[in-house]
Amino acid sequence: MKRLSMTRTAAILLTASLLAACSSSNLPPAPVKAAQPNYAYQIGAGDTLAVSVWRHPELSTTVPVRPDGKVTTPLIEDIVAIGRTPADLSREIEKRLSKFVREPSVTIAVTNFVGNTNEQVRVVGQAGKPAALNYKQGMTLLDVMILVGGITDNAAGNRAVLIRQSEDNKQYSVRLRDLLKGGDVSANVEVLPGDVIMIPESYF
Repeated sequence: MKRLSMTRTAAILLTASLLAACSSSNLPPAPVKAAQPNYAYQIGAGDTLAVSVWRHPELSTTVPVRPDGKVTTPLIEDIVAIGRTPADLSREIEKRLSKFVREPSVTIAVTNFVGNTNEQVRVVGQAGKPAALNYKQGMTLLDVMILVGGITDNAAGNRAVLIRQSEDNKQYSVRLRDLLKGGDVSANVEVLPGDVIMIPESYF
């Protein structure tokens, strides 16, 4: 879980307040199924990578991804990791190590997930704990709301809006109050990386 920056939070909350001033009833409901079958995790700044070089323990290491998105491993300096999959980064390190080691075999495991900001699901407005969450394949709206502590007593849960970045910021209506307070499982939908869920305040 990663806190939103103050600037980004302010901008999103401003948008949320504008959304609260209008009804989401004219928005289409969010599609129930949204998971990406070929989804692959992309490394983000702050992640911790366990780099294993087969038969070369002296070259194996655990490194953090720096704020500039790069990592440094034995014999290799400043290689870009952010936005790449572990498999892709492994192949790049193998290529660079081949200058020093014969046919290197590299495996990378992410041991501490922070996540690329474009891969996160953000919840703003009247959530119990507004936050940016790491996306997981098959993640649902209910999963997200559990992680942020549900909605506040002042939330207009059934006027919440889901903004889908992967669809050019298309907006969908979601029924959080029906889902959380009424136990209506038909209101549960899958989310995607980059989604923003805005929960407005109730008028009364």
